[in-house]
Amino acid sequence: MLSPHEFATLMLVATAPEQIDLNRQELDTLLERQLIALEQLSSGARRLFLTRDGDSILRAVARKH
Repeated sequence: MLSPHEFATLMLVATAPEQIDLNRQELDTLLERQLIALEQLSSGARRLFLTRDGDSILRAVARKH
């Protein structure tokens, strides 16, 4: 089960990944659970994105509400 902070971070990755501080503690948990991934761009920048599992969690929660 995700904490409220982890769930909020998952939602931020889905909607505004460029606004997330890459030092957030919640990212470690989401990366370990393979709900998000970190991509190294050719420009040297790093980008967060949802994995299929992360997207599935958000879609499942949206259906319940």
